Amino acid sequence: MASTTIGLVVAIAVIVIVAVLWLAMSRRRSQQLRDRFGPEYEHAVRTEKNVRRAEATLEARAKRVDALHIRPLGPEDATRFDATWRGVQARFIDDPKGAVTEADRLVGEVMSARGYPLGDFEQRVADISVDHPDVVMNYRAAREIALVHARGQASTEDLRQAMVHYRALFKDLLEIGDVRVTTSARGDEVRAAETAEAARIEADREAQMGRRR
Repeated sequence: MASTTIGLVVAIAVIVIVAVLWLAMSRRRSQQLRDRFGPEYEHAVRTEKNVRRAEATLEARAKRVDALHIRPLGPEDATRFDATWRGVQARFIDDPKGAVTEADRLVGEVMSARGYPLGDFEQRVADISVDHPDVVMNYRAAREIALVHARGQASTEDLRQAMVHYRALFKDLLEIGDVRVTTSARGDEVRAAETAEAARIEADREAQMGRRR
């Protein structure tokens, strides 16, 4: 009887230890995914409506992108793309619609140059969310405005916002080498860049209108 009781206690203890270890590993896994994907983690949870499914989705994305061997741009390509982007921004003053269309095309070119497959839009979003989680929401927002624009329903302000979103993504994709910053630091940089860019585009537009008067 005593040996049976001891065996039962040991079995319960083992079960408790295994449960505690599983919980600790699960929490660690969740935290690692939160740190890697930042705001995209919460977006995945909202989309999947289940934490485990969301985490499995994010892990599958990471595994896919790791197999793609995404490469950084060389200095010459980065300089060329940056110069092209400046031209697109300048075009916005006289041709907002054309500039947004060109910005969408240019982002696709940079993605392709870095090794991202240019499949359907949702797959593109999933791929860039792995290494660029803080700007993937910008891509979604810009694309939505671009679709509204394609239907002829976007205002000039909508198009300006699309340019701001495209710029945030473009600059993040333009990174040279394997330099990485933390998610929080990159998020701060992105938000600061968006604010500055919005102000600059608006100032350029107002200056151009002033000269026309």
